[in-house]
Amino acid sequence: MRRLAIPTIAALLLTLAPQPANAGGHDDARRLREAVTVNGVLEHLRALQKIADRNDGTRASGTPGFTASAGYVKDKLRRAGYQVTEQVFTFPFYKELAPAVLERVSPAGPAYETVTFDFSGTGDVTGQVVPALNNVLPPTEAPSSTAGCAAADFAPASAAAPQVALVQRGGCDFVVKAKNAKAAGYDAVIIFNEGQEGRQVLFQGTLGEPFDLPVVGLSFADGSALATAAAAGTVSVHVKTSTFIDPTAKTSNIVADARGGDPNRVLVVGAHLDSVIDGPGINDNGSGSATILEIAEQIAKLKLSTKQKLRFTFWGAEELGLLGSEHYVAQLTDAQRATIFANLNFDMVGSPNYVRFVYDGDGSDTGTAGPAGSGELESVFTSYFASKGLASSPTEFNGRSDYGPFIAVGIPAGGLFSGAEGVKTAEEAAVYGGTAGEPYDSCYHEACDDITNLSKPALSELGDAAAHGVLTVARSKAVFTPAAATAPAAAPAEHAGSHAVR
Repeated sequence: MRRLAIPTIAALLLTLAPQPANAGGHDDARRLREAVTVNGVLEHLRALQKIADRNDGTRASGTPGFTASAGYVKDKLRRAGYQVTEQVFTFPFYKELAPAVLERVSPAGPAYETVTFDFSGTGDVTGQVVPALNNVLPPTEAPSSTAGCAAADFAPASAAAPQVALVQRGGCDFVVKAKNAKAAGYDAVIIFNEGQEGRQVLFQGTLGEPFDLPVVGLSFADGSALATAAAAGTVSVHVKTSTFIDPTAKTSNIVADARGGDPNRVLVVGAHLDSVIDGPGINDNGSGSATILEIAEQIAKLKLSTKQKLRFTFWGAEELGLLGSEHYVAQLTDAQRATIFANLNFDMVGSPNYVRFVYDGDGSDTGTAGPAGSGELESVFTSYFASKGLASSPTEFNGRSDYGPFIAVGIPAGGLFSGAEGVKTAEEAAVYGGTAGEPYDSCYHEACDDITNLSKPALSELGDAAAHGVLTVARSKAVFTPAAATAPAAAPAEHAGSHAVR
């Protein structure tokens, strides 16, 4: 259960104190918060909803809805006086055309609850189930299974009839397991959850790149039962997937630089602009995009100067694995990367059943710290909330949003999050209100994530905190120690965006 973080006012910005570029620094923060209104954010969100309505209900990268969303953002930023660049890149567009089918045909049995892994190929296979040679049943304490991570983990498939590999999660990326199964001659792949606490239910995974065999998932209970049955005798299943992949689709990032500020100390303020293919994405992540767009407009309107160069970024293709932010970071030269002072990330700030989550930069609550300086960024937000008598709670850097590529190269990161498909605890409901036992956002990645799927109090409270944080960090004189000198290399992330990669 997460511990609530309510720092004392005395802890406010001890190591990342705001250093105003003019004598009215504290007044400027108040003026900016007052200028960044819920109505202003909602104006942008209504525009994004209209764009989705005109484009088959989606704003996903690779669709006209995203192109129109990017055009809207570019126009607003240029009118506000920013130097705007559209960074076009190629990415693999993926869409599931029909739900996956996984059913036992011999001995006859019911259909399983399953999912298609992102970037799975299309296929219709009926064949014998062959478990990987080193599935661990029952699982031991984590880490447990490395099944499928080596080519030798799969017995060679029969050439006489189709066969389906059954492999346990754990130890390496799913795409490694799938490629090893394919190399051994299998016609389809089933990946089931590992089995320890927190790794038992059916989950959505991604291969991260186009693949040409059907790959589907199972819960630990179903997968382990199927493995046990297959070890005791011949078991056959029917696996069917239907997907579309365009490996050369194009999308873009929108990058907007404010005039002024030190070009050798750049603060990148980011939010992903794309939705999932199934909906308009108004909370995920229209809310983050609209909030930082409103902050950018009001900073320009108020003519607020900053010590750091302010760069507002709107990422494409986040929903397929942080592809836009990964592209942005990957194309930076060493010299360009060295100029980036910090990254602030805002991914979902209007969830209906919200919590005021702050990324746990120092790892004190979740055990996963960001690069040096991330703890100071965390303190900017927790101290702000405390100064307003508002609780906040830590959330882990787990690779699920666009801070990931920045952290991977040692750039400190921070930001806010109001909750996604996770379930609100009774403790959280007692502090924040809302409904315990229900998701923070019950329309997460669904068609109902529309303009009605928002909390105005969340937009207000997290919007004010975001405005405060952006201006505070942009005016700071702090100098962060390079992460490479202070921390070991981070463990491989288990997520790239919303879906697990390993």
